Amino acid sequence: MVSKESRSEIRVKKHKRMRFSLNGTSERPRLAVFRSNNHMYAQIIDDTVGHTLVSASTLEKDVKAELKKTNDVEAAAYLGTVIAKKALEKGIKTVVFDRGGFVYTGKIAALADAAREAGLEF
Repeated sequence: MVSKESRSEIRVKKHKRMRFSLNGTSERPRLAVFRSNNHMYAQIIDDTVGHTLVSASTLEKDVKAELKKTNDVEAAAYLGTVIAKKALEKGIKTVVFDRGGFVYTGKIAALADAAREAGLEF
């Protein structure tokens, strides 16, 4: 009997492979995205020193208050605008997009498109 790897193990392997080529610098930090079954999280990270510069998630009170559900495409799009606004306030204009091993459709694509429309470049 052939045993299959779980989807989460496959995603983690993809993310590890992607991280070899994706690296955030102080001039162009990395926008890392993670989604669980119930929430989404986005961080802008400077990998040279290992610091999170900006973060946003659907767990935050002000973000959660604007949403009906925290795990749909609409929530992802709103989170993209929130993270872009916070980044622009800190003076971050260009980032490297790290989709975290997730497929670039649905929620991940909605977050990326909303961040681009709000002013981030990647």
